[in-house]
Amino acid sequence: MIDLTIEDDIARVVLNAPEKRNSLDLSALQELAAAYTEAENAGVRALLLTGAGRVFCAGRDISGVDPATDDAEGYLSGTLEPLMRQMSGFPAPTFAAVQGACLGVGLGLAIATDVVYVAQDAKFGSPFANLGAILDSGGHALFTERLGAHRTLDLIYTAEMMSGAEAVAAGLFSRAVPAEELVEFTEQRVVRASRGATQAFVASKKLVAQVRDERAGLWESMSRESGVQAALCATDDYREGFAAFQQKRTPEFTGKG
Repeated sequence: MIDLTIEDDIARVVLNAPEKRNSLDLSALQELAAAYTEAENAGVRALLLTGAGRVFCAGRDISGVDPATDDAEGYLSGTLEPLMRQMSGFPAPTFAAVQGACLGVGLGLAIATDVVYVAQDAKFGSPFANLGAILDSGGHALFTERLGAHRTLDLIYTAEMMSGAEAVAAGLFSRAVPAEELVEFTEQRVVRASRGATQAFVASKKLVAQVRDERAGLWESMSRESGVQAALCATDDYREGFAAFQQKRTPEFTGKG
């Protein structure tokens, strides 16, 4: 279900069950967590998450779920939330290339990824109106913050989908590109990030998370930036970056501080 390859400091994680639209059951979430742990232990400098086939991830695999005995809280709070926290805290830049449907748990995986590039015709929204369930996996927070309360509830009540182009225009994700260009477009940027100053990227990732999760204001964030910049001064990559600039050449970062 979950394929992991590691090469040239890049981890590539693939949701590989196209026959069921890459929907994820409990064991698949556990496999995904193990893949991220392996990638972190390998010290990769960038990670790419994709879905095999025409759909990124249609959500939770409920094909064998009995509502009478379903442990939804165990699946969501016990397994999915820790996985999303692990993904969000991954110590290197992470990217996702999203095509087709990205719903429910699939949306959660995108939320937990640093940079999300989407196909122009990808599909986002809340399909739960037809299930008697609610939008989960962090969807309420993402949609309300970026779309506002009215548009969020419109999507929830109607179960209508937004296209990838509409989602990017609304500020949900990074960029929308034609579907046939998505993988190459994303790969180029993953490779570029894998050759960058990884510790500086991770520092920025933490600062952004503090603004998002702790609502750090301008002056608090500035103060934190100053302390981080001072710490980075002691790293090899910081010195290499300055030397390369002064010598008018391309820097050669190691990513290891």
